[in-house]
Amino acid sequence: MTTTVTKARAALSGEEIVALCRKHTVFEWSVQPKVDPIPVARAEGVYFWTPEGKRFLDFNSQLMCTNIGHSHPKVVKAIQDQAATLAYANPFMATQPRALLGARLSAITPGGMDTSCFTNGGAEAVENAIRIARVVTGRHKILVRYRSYHGGTAGALTLTGDPRRWASEPGIPGVVRIPDFHKWGRKDPEPVEASLRDIEDVIRYEGGQTIAAVIVETVVGTNGILIPPDGYMQGLRKICDTNGILLIADEVMAGFGRTGRMFAIDHWGVVPDLMTMAKGLTSAYVQLGAVGMRPAIAKVFQERAFPGGLTYNSHPLACAAALATLDVYEEEGLIENARKMGDVLRKRMAEIAARHPSVGTHRNIGLFGIVEVVRDRATYEPMAPYNGTSEEMTALGRFFREKGLYTFVRWNTFFTNPPLTITEAQLHEGLDVSDEGLAITDRAVKSGR
Repeated sequence: MTTTVTKARAALSGEEIVALCRKHTVFEWSVQPKVDPIPVARAEGVYFWTPEGKRFLDFNSQLMCTNIGHSHPKVVKAIQDQAATLAYANPFMATQPRALLGARLSAITPGGMDTSCFTNGGAEAVENAIRIARVVTGRHKILVRYRSYHGGTAGALTLTGDPRRWASEPGIPGVVRIPDFHKWGRKDPEPVEASLRDIEDVIRYEGGQTIAAVIVETVVGTNGILIPPDGYMQGLRKICDTNGILLIADEVMAGFGRTGRMFAIDHWGVVPDLMTMAKGLTSAYVQLGAVGMRPAIAKVFQERAFPGGLTYNSHPLACAAALATLDVYEEEGLIENARKMGDVLRKRMAEIAARHPSVGTHRNIGLFGIVEVVRDRATYEPMAPYNGTSEEMTALGRFFREKGLYTFVRWNTFFTNPPLTITEAQLHEGLDVSDEGLAITDRAVKSGR
């Protein structure tokens, strides 16, 4: 052990990195012996490399978070300069990065959300958002959907609808599920009017006067890149207003240009009461989350104590990284590039789908995309079961890895979420591998269909 640790001051091989990580650390959401991690030594732009020099195209922006790509010099310098000047100040103090970031978010968030509470990441932003909603309304119930993920902490996991919450149940009280606007295993979303009526039914049965908030991923992320039909978010806003319920938009994954707008909710012209942010806020260079709140909500804490706190709240290093990241979005036109490349992605995927009978459907909004793989287009039988995998999907994932394409292969889907800096040539590079790999799943399509 001493020899291995000493050697760590030099470069470890990929095999040594993996062995030490397996022995001394835990990989999330996984049976440990089944984990087969890629050892990563460095990254730049849309690529990363193993210690042995194998290059991967990062087609998932890691966890849909490195929106500006890897190792951007402007953000790296901002972190270095801030670390040399003031690496940390406790959250009862005021610093320039905190001041400037609060003002910056006030200027870019929908409807002038002029106050932000900073956290360490997305899950803690969600925890604080529901706590704020309960304090402000004096109510306790929170409405959530099944096809959702809100984070890995206790409250956020209870709000989560997908199977990651199962091991943590029972969770926090007061969480009530509403029907999804797009059900698993179906190609298309439900009609907007029916979805909204279903939500109104739940509110009627639960008692609107007991419900503090509805929290939704504006565009659902890991549960399917589910894009709400026009009218859904507007209708949900109206339902909330009618019943005095706060609308919380979870923009942790969809925010900061991913969908071709600064925030996904901007596509529908809706202003939420609270909005959670993280990931693209710093492009994950330093951990940071935030809860944006409308003025009427922030005003409550002029008269009563804010009910929360974190040692690393408003961390100067993270706030400096966020300010530099926001500069990069604007100066390099990355949100516009996400829109343009999103159009290229949609057109190219339509061409690929036409050639591959195992493609059930594909969806994207900007550079937030997914491909659903099926055994039978007529019945829409998925290529893998809910919360499971299959031989074919495993083989597809293995093919991507062999070809140097990194993306999520989850259940019967794979994702197309590259950094917003990607060029058209790089986008086609990833889609060429996807096109080739789909021959594997095509072989499993039922004959005669």
